[in-house]
Amino acid sequence: MKMIPEELKKKMKGVVIVNTTPFNKDGSVDIGGLRANLQWLLTQCKGKDFIMNPLGSTGEFYVMSDDECKAVMKATVEEIKGKFPVFVGAGRAGTQETIKMCQYAESVGADGVQIILPYYYPPTDEGMFQHFRQIAESTRIAVLVYNNPGPTATWIKPPLMARIAQIPRVIASKENTGNLISYIQMKKALDPTGAVVLCGLGENMFGFEAPYGCPGLVSSNANAFPLWSYAVYQEAMAKNYTAMDEMIARLNPFNEFIGRVSARRPHSGLTGGAPLFISVVKAAMDLVGLRGGEVRMPLIGITPEEKNELALIINKLNIPR
Repeated sequence: MKMIPEELKKKMKGVVIVNTTPFNKDGSVDIGGLRANLQWLLTQCKGKDFIMNPLGSTGEFYVMSDDECKAVMKATVEEIKGKFPVFVGAGRAGTQETIKMCQYAESVGADGVQIILPYYYPPTDEGMFQHFRQIAESTRIAVLVYNNPGPTATWIKPPLMARIAQIPRVIASKENTGNLISYIQMKKALDPTGAVVLCGLGENMFGFEAPYGCPGLVSSNANAFPLWSYAVYQEAMAKNYTAMDEMIARLNPFNEFIGRVSARRPHSGLTGGAPLFISVVKAAMDLVGLRGGEVRMPLIGITPEEKNELALIINKLNIPR
């Protein structure tokens, strides 16, 4: 039986894997590859605190049609079979289109929906509140607010998030602030009865937030290295912060590689660099025997020479595998 949102709120901890969407060389969605990746993750993650999160930023939902997104939602729920919570990315720029995707997610059995902030034109605070209120009222499943200023040029501040968190079925915020003070202020605004505040920026930022009670992190690296991500989480929960920092540092060569390949490519972005991390994570998945596949245009993958360089780095990583 599916958990009600308040029960599911207790599960909002551990490692949230922002699942990649594999694409074939012709640009089509590789549903078979997605299913194979999920089966591998089921084996790796068994008995641990994981959450599956398809169609987030790493899942490239923004370059996919609604029908393709629906196919990914359905396949993910079918493969996971209730073994882990599944929160599917269902956010769109407009409220009505978001509601349609949320209702489809509920119809195929998703546990919850992740809703990116409205993008293109940022709404007023009241418009933002009404957006999430209408979404939450349109479905009976849980809502995870994706508070990501990078692609939306918007960030819900703590007082407004505290108000949104009182909407029934809003149970968590995936916080993508890179400012520790902002995270602490958000957590104080929502504790003890508001939404759970998760670290949305991966293991490195989690290293700063964990000592302040952060219960879990969102990771793209966990697509290829789930046991490493989980080891970081376990050390944090045991308050072994020195060991946590040492575990995080073990992936430094991988992260430095992402920085190098990103620096080689000029881009027109005003709010940050081109998201080369998606290309690198997918290449890493290919190298460890998974179905990373292609990125979809206009994103560009790494070169064969860079993939060879990455293979050498992965072979030398001293991380749980």
